[in-house]
Amino acid sequence: MHIVLIGHGMVGQKFLESLAEGPAAADVQVTVLCEEPRPAYDRVHLSEFFSGKTAEDLSLVPAGFFEKYPAFQLRLAAKATAIERRDNTVTLADGEVVHYDKLVLATGSYPFVPSVPGRDRPHCHVYRTIEDLEAMQASGKVCKSGVVIGGGLLGLECAKALRDMGLQTHVVEFAPRLMAVQVDEGGGRVLREKIEALGVQVHTNRNTVEIVDGATARHRLVFTDGTWLETDMLVFSAGIRPRDELGRQSVLAIGPRGGVVIDDHCLTSDRNIYAIGEVASWREQTFGLVAPGYDMARIVARHITGDTEALFGGADMSTKLKLMGVDVASIGDAHGKTPKCRSYQFVDERKQIYKKIVVSEDGQFLLGAVLVGAAEEYGTLLQMALNGIKLPADPEFLILPSSDGKAAVGIGPDALPDSAQLCSCNNVTKGQICAAVGEGCTTMGDIKACTKAGATCGGCVPLVTQVMKFEMAKRGMAVNNHICEHFPHSRQELYHLIRVGGIKSFSELLAKHGTGLGCDICKPAAASILASCWNDFVLKPDLAALQDSNDYFLGNIQKDGSYSVVPRMPGGEVTPDGLIAVGQVAKKYGLYTKITGGARVDMFGARVEQLPFIWEELIAAGFESGHAYGKSLRTVKSCVGSTWCRYGVDDSVGLAVEIENRYKGLRAPHKIKFGVSGCTRECAEAQGKDVGVIATDKGWNLYVCGNGGMKPRHAELIASDLSKTDLIKYIDRFLMFYVRTADRLQRTSTWRDNMEGGLDYLRDVVINDTLGLGAELEAQMQAVVDTYQCEWKTAVTTPEVRQRFRSFVNSDKADEQIVFVEERGQIRPARAEEREEQPA
Repeated sequence: MHIVLIGHGMVGQKFLESLAEGPAAADVQVTVLCEEPRPAYDRVHLSEFFSGKTAEDLSLVPAGFFEKYPAFQLRLAAKATAIERRDNTVTLADGEVVHYDKLVLATGSYPFVPSVPGRDRPHCHVYRTIEDLEAMQASGKVCKSGVVIGGGLLGLECAKALRDMGLQTHVVEFAPRLMAVQVDEGGGRVLREKIEALGVQVHTNRNTVEIVDGATARHRLVFTDGTWLETDMLVFSAGIRPRDELGRQSVLAIGPRGGVVIDDHCLTSDRNIYAIGEVASWREQTFGLVAPGYDMARIVARHITGDTEALFGGADMSTKLKLMGVDVASIGDAHGKTPKCRSYQFVDERKQIYKKIVVSEDGQFLLGAVLVGAAEEYGTLLQMALNGIKLPADPEFLILPSSDGKAAVGIGPDALPDSAQLCSCNNVTKGQICAAVGEGCTTMGDIKACTKAGATCGGCVPLVTQVMKFEMAKRGMAVNNHICEHFPHSRQELYHLIRVGGIKSFSELLAKHGTGLGCDICKPAAASILASCWNDFVLKPDLAALQDSNDYFLGNIQKDGSYSVVPRMPGGEVTPDGLIAVGQVAKKYGLYTKITGGARVDMFGARVEQLPFIWEELIAAGFESGHAYGKSLRTVKSCVGSTWCRYGVDDSVGLAVEIENRYKGLRAPHKIKFGVSGCTRECAEAQGKDVGVIATDKGWNLYVCGNGGMKPRHAELIASDLSKTDLIKYIDRFLMFYVRTADRLQRTSTWRDNMEGGLDYLRDVVINDTLGLGAELEAQMQAVVDTYQCEWKTAVTTPEVRQRFRSFVNSDKADEQIVFVEERGQIRPARAEEREEQPA
């Protein structure tokens, strides 16, 4: 059988892979007609092209694929222009005619460009192919601003690309909100706030009627209401349309909204022609997501080789993605259109989080959900919706943050049926994952190789990992939590081996408990544990080589190779003389300065050879290392408290300074942040920190295990109305228990979420001392406090350590690759094209 596949995108490649895996692979020959100059690549992650990924990095064709299957012939830059159904032939743009027994249309879609006068002006683009992205890059080098027309999924991805190019970015959307298809009004409002907070200006309810010359920029977009917006560069991302021109030319049935009509076997109105992916119209629906296209590809690969039971039954259009760093998820009936349905909503305007679930009239089943700003519940909610799992008695706790020890409601892997689809991209069920574990797959790498679960978009990896480990435990298999191949131990076990064995060096640890030479995983982890236990100077000769690049140079390395300088300002308190000293240092060395969210001053742009001299001056002015580079205490944020504020009930600044001076330099599995608020108005945002303290009229309330970041988590109240003595005692215990038991690079929030027994167990250990470790934990913390040293002071006063701060071993010359340009009166790293403009 000779099959002709027109189109070699993501869905076309999936068809070939499915065909190759089938029992009849040896009985077919396939000619692949690819219009583009390169094989299939990942359009889902297309925006990563602007972050440095190449076309080769985005390729979806495994190395040696077409060599392994010589019956599959790939022809690049081969555009099909006509289908002759009577002769079973396809005509190419160069006039060649190719015969087929079966034809598969996988032509995808094209970007919709509104018929606006001026849409074809120079520096107007679409966002679809790598060639489109290359054209956008070329425009970006000569533009200062960019506008994306379209505020959907692709539009916001495109806006990220423009922002990554350093352009002043706008999004213009015809609808009243962003992502109108996926999110409701409340979710759209929060999404807009978060996108605008990232520096992208959003214009909704805007219909562009013409594009003309601008007065201050290349283009002017004129809207129906008479307002206008000027920009140098324009990208249309206003949706997609099926590329069904071949179907229309050959008089195949076309859907009312476009697309080649298919049945449940993905057959068109011609029994020898199939259509898959975005070009296909099934029951008057077209699908713009990759998962339904993959499903169609698998079905056609089976049906075309004789399996008549393979049927396409539609697709779940739930989505979870990260747009410009913002989590957005939509499940099922997100807009609540089901008659008599009910909804629960949670809004946190301070953290810009919106969550909504839609449930059936009787409250027993989940119909849909919207999550914006935080989407950690997506996996649980999706499985509940897809598998008809009954809701708990209080479904609102599915989306409410946990507080006062009440854990968020969820479902364990055991509650999922074997038929539950965990990976929609590759149609992998829980049953298949469990079967793979039974066949010996015990790592995610094994699972990906065996089932392909998690191998495409990766969104299912957390749930798949959870199911894999649960199944391993159920089968009595050891669940491997080894830190790396060199140590058959977890981080917690390594901590105890070092502490109990009195081990002071990595070589001793390796000789007694490991194998090989160590790696980039175990060396920094061991360095952190050694620092937590013994608090030796991290750049001692036997410890320096273990550190990662930040700790090795006692500064955060930036994207251009320069470093940040961050002196400690306990509690955000700094004297006028201190501020003057910081300003003088920044001015002398030409550094960029910024006030941080942790209430201190960051200075950026220091070359490595400048660091010792900068720190000498800061130390002379009374400053210490702020440990912005370390997995350690970063900051203690505070409000002004009762000293100045009329609402304050206690001295939050004084306590913040005392706490920061106590715990500064403590090395931990991950960075730690504190907050101290002088009253429940919470100006210091203490309940979003690893350790939060809030003053009451009876003492201090202690909150633990909160964080911001990619997955914000509310801190939980562990003790109330504490004296300062008890407060310090419990913080000592909490931090040392975390240092002793957490996994490598595990935040306190994740550590708490994985803790068996939850907050009640943690409270018993820290407050009630049920393990009898209280005095030991306090003593260990006091040892860290007593042995504190400012790492930078030690570094600049130790000649052999100072020698490492040189750009070149054999020269004191500065690194010429570090180039700055001025912007808003300060420096910033030069972009590639700006480097080329610098004088030699």
